[in-house]
Amino acid sequence: MAKTGDRARAGSAGALSSLDFALDRGSPVPLYYQLAQQLEAAIEHGVLAPGNLLGNEVDLSVRLGLSRPTVRQAIQSLVDKGLLVRRRGVGTQVVHSQVKRPLELSSLYDDLEAAGQGPTTQVVRNETEAASADVAAALGIAEGSEVTVLERLRCTHGQPVAFLCNYLPAPLLQLDTARLESTGLYRMMRTAGITLHSARQTIGARSATAEEAARLDEQQGAALLTMQRTAFDDTGRPVEYGTHIYRASRYAFDFQLLVRP
Repeated sequence: MAKTGDRARAGSAGALSSLDFALDRGSPVPLYYQLAQQLEAAIEHGVLAPGNLLGNEVDLSVRLGLSRPTVRQAIQSLVDKGLLVRRRGVGTQVVHSQVKRPLELSSLYDDLEAAGQGPTTQVVRNETEAASADVAAALGIAEGSEVTVLERLRCTHGQPVAFLCNYLPAPLLQLDTARLESTGLYRMMRTAGITLHSARQTIGARSATAEEAARLDEQQGAALLTMQRTAFDDTGRPVEYGTHIYRASRYAFDFQLLVRP
């Protein structure tokens, strides 16, 4: 009977053999960087899945016609990013991919699904309460008005990525917990006929509290990305206010910057 480790190695070998590395030896881009980028893309798209082994550096260097130091440098760059880990007696193993999210008005669920990350959601809270002063100001409603409060833990490949807290005016729509665990909030809003138009968003960073660290499977004090967002529909009405935290080790915002004419 094949051992678990043997099966993992066999699966990893199959995944690696299916990759078509395109290395341009005439390019000014270093070969180690080209290899690292292509391995990272394979991880992000699920071709190399968490738990897959890369095999040893000698075999990979022979297969690609690269020097062992070049392969070692490529692998080390992904170890430094937290995508790979070297385990004694096991080898170099895929840990997870870092989510790179475009900075646009979109749902985290939709972005993860489009990136092939296999998102899952655990609804921690779905209930109504009286709006605090901050929430009321963000949603343009009177303090004490009834709002729906959603708290959700979003995961990919079975690992926590973000904890999302959202507030919506209670009369806006009914939110079914089962549906929230199988799709995204913005998708449910669109289905209900709400047309999202724009948002005001603030991104920051801070250290994880003990409670947040436990929830996100991080160490207390680990770096977290934070986001506050107020979304507006096509009439200019605030329809959602969110305060989210993301694991910096697994998540990044992707910006495109343009020169002002």
